[in-house]
Amino acid sequence: MNTAYSVEPTMNKAVAVIGGGAAGMMAAITAAEHGAAVTLLEPNERLGKKLNITGKGRCNVTNNVGTEELLAHMAKNGRFLYSAFSRFDGRDTMAFFEALGVALKTERGNRVFPASDRSFDVSAALERRMRALRVRWVRDRAQALVLNDGHVCGVSGEKGRYPADTVILATGGVSYPATGSTGDGYRIARTVGHTVVPPVGSLVPLVSPDPCCPAMQGLSLKNVAVTVKNGKNRAVFRDFGEMLFTHFGLSGPLILSASAHMRDFEKNRYTVCIDLKPALDAQKLEARILRDMEAKKNQNFSSLAAGLVPHSMVPVLISRCGGEEATPVNSVTREQRRKLETLLKEFEVPVSGPRPVEEAIVTSGGVSTAEINPSTMESKIVNGLYFAGEILDADAYTGGFNLQIAWATGRAAGEAAASEAVSAKSETKEGLQEK
Repeated sequence: MNTAYSVEPTMNKAVAVIGGGAAGMMAAITAAEHGAAVTLLEPNERLGKKLNITGKGRCNVTNNVGTEELLAHMAKNGRFLYSAFSRFDGRDTMAFFEALGVALKTERGNRVFPASDRSFDVSAALERRMRALRVRWVRDRAQALVLNDGHVCGVSGEKGRYPADTVILATGGVSYPATGSTGDGYRIARTVGHTVVPPVGSLVPLVSPDPCCPAMQGLSLKNVAVTVKNGKNRAVFRDFGEMLFTHFGLSGPLILSASAHMRDFEKNRYTVCIDLKPALDAQKLEARILRDMEAKKNQNFSSLAAGLVPHSMVPVLISRCGGEEATPVNSVTREQRRKLETLLKEFEVPVSGPRPVEEAIVTSGGVSTAEINPSTMESKIVNGLYFAGEILDADAYTGGFNLQIAWATGRAAGEAAASEAVSAKSETKEGLQEK
C-alpha cells in the first residue's frame, strides 16, 4: 500500500488520467467537459502513438452501427460493455469526431475512416479539443497510485506526484510495446488489489508447423475465402479477403480476424482452410481444369498449376497432389487431378498457436471486469479509481470495434470520474467553510 499524502482543497488537478492513447484522451476530454480540471500523464513524445498506426495509418475509427450490433462483434465480455455502448455507440462516436471537424466516411462492413485516410487527423482533433478544455499534459510515467483510507488521492510518477480526487487508468495492454503499451497499468492495478487476467494476443499472426509456409513466404493471396476449423472439425470462422504466407506461418487481414476466434490452443487443434477459387463451385472448377489439361496436354504439370495459382505456390500444390513438376499433363492421373481440385477448394494449413502478444494488434485479457462497475467503469476495490480502454479484459473482432471500446469506456469513465471529483471538491470546500 502506498503512503498517503495530504491533498489541498484548492488544488486544480481534480482528475488524473494515466495514458494518452485513444481511451485516455477520450476520458480526459469527457472529464474536462463535465467540469473537472484534468491532468493527463503520458511519457511518450506525442499522444495517440498507437492510434496513429491503426488501420495501416488510416485509423478505423469505429463501426457505423448501434449498440446491439456492437455487442454482436465483441469477442469477450460483451455484456460488461452494454451500458457504455448504450450511452455511446458507433454513431455517437461519428457525431463526436465530426463535431471536432474530422470528416468521416463509411466503407465495406460499416467500417468508419477519416475521409482523408489519415489517422493523424483523428489524434490531432483530440489534442485540439484537450487544449481548448485546458487539459494539462505532463510527460511523465506513472509508477503508483496514492491511496488514503481506501480512496485514491493521486498518482506518483517518475518526475513527481500529482494530487487528484479521482484517477482514470487507461494505459492500454501489452501489444505494440514500442508505442508505450508496456503493461504498466496491469502492475499498477495489481498493487491495489485488482485481478489481471493473463494477456494474450488477439488479432495476431498465426504460427504453423507446415513447411509450406516458409516455402511460400511473402506470397499474398487476394480474393480468397478462409474457413477455420477446430479439433472437432467445426467451423469457428469464415470470411473472404486477403492473407499472407510468412516464414513462421500466416498473417494478413483475414488471418488477424480469424485469430480472435481461436481462443484455446491447449484444447483445440485449429486448421486454416483456404478456398483459392471461391468464385467457382466444384463442378465449374472441374470443367476449368479439364479444359486446361486439354489445352496443355503436351506441357508439364507445373505449367498447368501455374495457370491456376501464383508461381511460388506451384511446387507446394504439385507435391501435395503426389506428382512431379516435370510430369507431362497427359500423364497426370485422375487421382492427382481430383486431388488438385480438392486442394484448390480446401488448401489446409494446420496452426499451432499465435505469435507473441507483442505482435498483436489488440490484447485479450487485462483487469477483470468482475471488479469494475460497468456503468461507471469505477473499481469495486478502490474508491475513485476508474478504468478505460484496452487495459480492461474486453476485446472485439476487427472493424473498428476495439477502438469503439476505447471511446465508449473512456466516455463513461471520464463522466463518472469528473462527477465524483467535482462533488468531492465541493464537499471539501463546504466542510472548510463550516469550520
